[in-house]
Amino acid sequence: MEAVIAVFALLFVLFLVLGTYAAVKAVGAAKRGVDRTITQARRTVEDHTLRAKSFAQPGAAGELAQLRLKLRTSMRATQDALHAGVAEDESLKESLGLFERLSAHGHELDGELKRLEAEPDRTTLAERLPALRERTERIVQSADALRWAARDRARRFADDDLDSLSTQIDVEAGALRHWTKAEPAQTPPPWPEAPAADAGASRQTWPEGRRSGSAEEPARPAITPPGRRPAYPWQKKPRPESTT
Repeated sequence: MEAVIAVFALLFVLFLVLGTYAAVKAVGAAKRGVDRTITQARRTVEDHTLRAKSFAQPGAAGELAQLRLKLRTSMRATQDALHAGVAEDESLKESLGLFERLSAHGHELDGELKRLEAEPDRTTLAERLPALRERTERIVQSADALRWAARDRARRFADDDLDSLSTQIDVEAGALRHWTKAEPAQTPPPWPEAPAADAGASRQTWPEGRRSGSAEEPARPAITPPGRRPAYPWQKKPRPESTT
């Protein structure tokens, strides 16, 4: 009895642990989903704000917004392209590692540009803009190079596969068109004629059907004589013909 109670207690504890683990995993997944949604929404708002500032604010402030928008757009596009390609091409892992190192410089530059947006000394800001513009261009060019290299590699693989497929289809199409002329059908030999009994016998080989009125079956009269007709009880007896 004690062993049964111990087994039930162990099962209860096991189910409790599994339930807690599943609940924690579900909460973590939900939290990560919410975080991704919030991050994406915040990023969208920031991009729209930067786009508005680049058009609305003149001078150094508007150029800072343009640099940030250009940097963020290029880095995000490269990140999406590499993450999508590494699932199909393992050789992109090295490129993804290089991009992670480049992302560190990109985040540092984006943070510096964001802090400079609130800089009140516009003169000093204008002096530093050329160096900031050069750093932005270098990072953007590197990110673009990685992105286009990954796309060119994927396109090259697709072209090679298409060329191989086209060659196989051409070979198969040629094999399907390579037919031989069919030999003409031979005329079957005629049925052998039955041996003639005499010179005046018919040449027909198949027997004829019975003809009505032949000697084998006498012809039936068209009208049955009165004496042979069947008598029915409701019929009147025939009267004798009068001689007078």
